[in-house]
Amino acid sequence: MAKKQLMATQNIAKKVANRVVNKTKQSIEEQPHVTTLSFSLGLVFFIAVIVSLISISWWLTQHFTGQENAPVTSIIVTGEMPYSQRNDIIEAIDQIDMGNFFQVDVNEVQNRVMTLPWVYSVAVRKQWPNELKIYVVDQTPVAIWNGDFIINQLGHVFQANIARIKHYLPHFFGPEGSELLALENYINLNELLEYKALKIDELVLSERFSWLLTLNDGVTLNLGREERVERIQRFMDIYPIIKEQLKVKIITEKQQNQAVDYIDLRYDTGLAVGWKTVDNITRKKDHKILTNSTTNSTEIKVNTVKNETRHSVKNTLLNSRHSRNSNHLKSASLVKSLS
Repeated sequence: MAKKQLMATQNIAKKVANRVVNKTKQSIEEQPHVTTLSFSLGLVFFIAVIVSLISISWWLTQHFTGQENAPVTSIIVTGEMPYSQRNDIIEAIDQIDMGNFFQVDVNEVQNRVMTLPWVYSVAVRKQWPNELKIYVVDQTPVAIWNGDFIINQLGHVFQANIARIKHYLPHFFGPEGSELLALENYINLNELLEYKALKIDELVLSERFSWLLTLNDGVTLNLGREERVERIQRFMDIYPIIKEQLKVKIITEKQQNQAVDYIDLRYDTGLAVGWKTVDNITRKKDHKILTNSTTNSTEIKVNTVKNETRHSVKNTLLNSRHSRNSNHLKSASLVKSLS
């Protein structure tokens, strides 16, 4: 009996072992099919990605090809432009073909705009899909040069429409090539004069480099060719005394229209003053018009001044004033008269 039970148990164990072996063989036989299926799915996905990329690339190519002939339809002009006008910019680039956004040359646009007289600097860039942006900075005028030209903040001369300047500018006259020298002296001498609440309205530099200044109160200073700073300082020291002398002159002579005409500072230890009577003074920001004016021969002298020199200075200043009253005649004749 026990033998039969042992044999039955062995048979059951064999059957179980056979089942495990069969399942293992079946799993081994099915594994290559799973690997093949995974590989196939991965290959299909890769091909789908490639096809998608090709399709997107083709669509983008067609899109940009279609946009290749898209024109520039918007031109935006901005910047610091107190003198240049938008129409000036548009007219300057009018000959440039704006029919193709991609082919518009920003360097050509920049060069065209830079030819405008008031333009100091310009930056140009394109903004997709149809916009051109132009940023302009105008020159800063500092003075009118020889009646027809303008000096900028760097001492460079350019010619532009002076009528667009709506604020006061001083007038400089001088030989060609002396623009920067005139500007530097104007700045330096003006800084000194500001201590007496004065400033230069007109600066004349002769061919012999002799300096003549007209101040905003109508007084003309003859500085000569040397020691300009020292002579301005001497003028500032003595000017209060001259004003007191003017008050005395007005009281004693009972002439309310007395004024200082010129002060000659070309002497080492002295100066000469010329007086004038003015019936009517009309002041303008760009020049002064003196009507019915006469210059007296009365002078203040710190030291003795030769009469011949005094009369020469007087005639020179009168000739200069006559030239300025004739709408600032050409610089060559004015400079020649001062030399």
